[in-house]
Amino acid sequence: MEMKKPAYIFETSWEVCNMVGGIYTVLSTKASQMKALFGDHYITIGPDVWKETRENPYFIEDSTLFASWREKLAAKGLKIRIGRWTIKSKPIAILIDFTPLFVKKDDIFTELWETFKLDSIRGPWDYIEPAMFGYAAGQVIESFYETHLDPGKEAVAHFHEWMTGTGVLYLKKNCPEIATAFTTHATYMGRAIAGNGMPLYKDLKQYNPTVIADKLNIISQQSLEQTAAQQADAFTTVSEITAAECEQFLGRKPDVITINGIDKAFIADRHALHEKRELARNKIITVAENMVGGTLPADSLLLINSGRYEYKNKGIDVFIDALATLNNDKGLTRDIIAFIAVPANISGVSKELKNRLANPEIAKHPTEIPSTHHLFDHANDMVLQKMKAVGLNNQPSDKVKLIFVPSYLNGSDGIFDINYYDFLTAFDLSVFPSYYEPWGYTPLESIAYAIPTITTGLAGFGKWAAQQK
Repeated sequence: MEMKKPAYIFETSWEVCNMVGGIYTVLSTKASQMKALFGDHYITIGPDVWKETRENPYFIEDSTLFASWREKLAAKGLKIRIGRWTIKSKPIAILIDFTPLFVKKDDIFTELWETFKLDSIRGPWDYIEPAMFGYAAGQVIESFYETHLDPGKEAVAHFHEWMTGTGVLYLKKNCPEIATAFTTHATYMGRAIAGNGMPLYKDLKQYNPTVIADKLNIISQQSLEQTAAQQADAFTTVSEITAAECEQFLGRKPDVITINGIDKAFIADRHALHEKRELARNKIITVAENMVGGTLPADSLLLINSGRYEYKNKGIDVFIDALATLNNDKGLTRDIIAFIAVPANISGVSKELKNRLANPEIAKHPTEIPSTHHLFDHANDMVLQKMKAVGLNNQPSDKVKLIFVPSYLNGSDGIFDINYYDFLTAFDLSVFPSYYEPWGYTPLESIAYAIPTITTGLAGFGKWAAQQK
């Protein structure tokens, strides 16, 4: 088969210029390779979700880029901003304000039902928002294609996750000459089954997608993911484990398994790493001492679990249980300081901790809540509840201390004020006992930063690593 190089590639994801999880890492590291191949003919597209909050730290607007086309779109009611994604390769980024489509959502969903049998009738708000974004992305790509490409020139539109699936459907109906690719980094149903404590892998072939979607109240998300996978010109996923889910739940075997990787430029420089590690370790131990209210040994073993806040799927519960077992082990001689760094719903820094950091002499006992930031609903937080249940209270007699960091570590969290990768350098070991992990970037990132890691054979990366023997 002859391989053709398209004139333009459009990469659409909810995580373009919007750090949420591992897909941000996938795309931001992939972008350097794409930029080298296509230059400014590689265009990333994301949601303008920062427009009403504060300046987006991941985006720099450039009003000179495609100015006349932007005005043309505005006249049609499509509001976009064009600029650069603030990653090393600085690809062009188009951020879409999809909110004007909310008033048209019923008409759009009716059209998608009549054309593709997309079932949106029970879709909640967190379904409607991304569905409108994906649809708007399709409109933007179509307009760019018609405005900037000569007849006969090829273009590829690559959509990531069910959240952009309506973009696949829009182009399939309205501009089928644009080739579409759809990548699922996890199946919505697989994540839901695992998150509800059901045996995903043992009973995979026994699950009827229609029945389970109704039982778990995910009919619309399942319908969109399945329809996008079946309608896209090319369908990919990230691991063999997820490919099996795709066949069972989405009714299509992926054309290609594109395992995730990391750009070589991402791998930490060993000389710089030593200095970063020392600075980060000192900062982290200082925070820990103010959290627990006492001096900690300089040779304490630092452990980290991080990623998305999926309590069961990511094995956070297993991590806490393991720490409790260690804490009860009378033969344990070395102090352990463990951190769970998963973003949650917070309203700012812990005032108690902030006060202690400014006045270290007042830190005489553990903080009331073992969290570096204030959680909106700390009384019902699963991590804090589990810590209390297993007796991890950060008492002076405890050999194991556990601290919850529920904030994005983007360099301005108010406590550590360093980014996640600099934070990571401080640790002696990372632990990711995931049950549902289609790939697993966190252990791969740890290795890139020379941190030994523990993962599982149920993670795509863990399974791949085991095959490299």
